[in-house]
Amino acid sequence: MIHKQFIIAGKRKTAVAKVKVIPGTGKIFYNRLPSTELSLFHRLALVEPLRIYERELGELKHDLHISTLGGGKESQIEAARVGIARALIAITSSDTLKKSFMKYDRNMVVQDSRRKEARKPGDSKARAKRQKSYR
Repeated sequence: MIHKQFIIAGKRKTAVAKVKVIPGTGKIFYNRLPSTELSLFHRLALVEPLRIYERELGELKHDLHISTLGGGKESQIEAARVGIARALIAITSSDTLKKSFMKYDRNMVVQDSRRKEARKPGDSKARAKRQKSYR
């Protein structure tokens, strides 16, 4: 196996997560903290792509260092999840892994393209129109 490091990005709304993959023992660090210190649901979201990887290809022999910017906490976790899945596909270049990610959840590999709609001039919100008064 070639000992290279990869840096792969994952996005969700305005959050961006950069996943740095280096040879190691399978540990995950999220914003310089070990993933064990995260809340249960955040930890499970980050471990999800790894469980699929282990089921398909065996044990992971890389460490993942994730750094996030922008958005909120949940979007950052989801961006990290996308980044992890993409990084695992990049280091293995396995088509079966990509297919199993897509089968499990398409949003693990393909970014969600939805964005906030722009505000329209003269209105209060993107869709809400000013109320009319006839008297």
